[in-house]
Amino acid sequence: MVAIIPSHLTAEELQAGLDHIRRSPKDEGVLDLIVRRQAVNEREVLEQAELDLVRGLVGDTWNRRRSTSTSDGSPNIEMQITVINSRLAALVAREKDRWQLAGDQLYLDMDLSAENMPAGTRLAIGAAVIEVTAPPHLGCQKFIARFGREAMKFVNSPLGRELRLRGLHARVVQPGRICTGDLTRPVRA
Repeated sequence: MVAIIPSHLTAEELQAGLDHIRRSPKDEGVLDLIVRRQAVNEREVLEQAELDLVRGLVGDTWNRRRSTSTSDGSPNIEMQITVINSRLAALVAREKDRWQLAGDQLYLDMDLSAENMPAGTRLAIGAAVIEVTAPPHLGCQKFIARFGREAMKFVNSPLGRELRLRGLHARVVQPGRICTGDLTRPVRA
């Protein structure tokens, strides 16, 4: 049986989904999906996972891949965890079993905008805490192949970058177990 891949959305269809994304919760969200990247183009959807200070999402390839953002090619701690808004993932993927194709590890129903979560913001997820880092999370050729050129333009437009539609980078600051359905909230000082 051949899987039918949904067609890519047009610019107009993407714009039509913007209001729904903008209504994402600001103060308390939900962890909708956890994805471990075991190898290039391999994804494992998990119900629970461990976040570790050194390894990031345990079993993920982040700490084994070469990075172009460090001078020696070592993993960039500022890009240890990738987070995407689950409403954006639902819009571009169109079917929940395709969300994981975005390539992110954590899918949150939460406002990830730079205004709501500036670099340094800490988020409690289950027993773990992550900290939003400064490097922008931008799409790549794989994102275009999976969701279309218009989706890439949409997430990387000035508004898309302000809202962090492509997501954000974070690092683990308190290790712990996370589970799908966990509430996610900023940690106030």
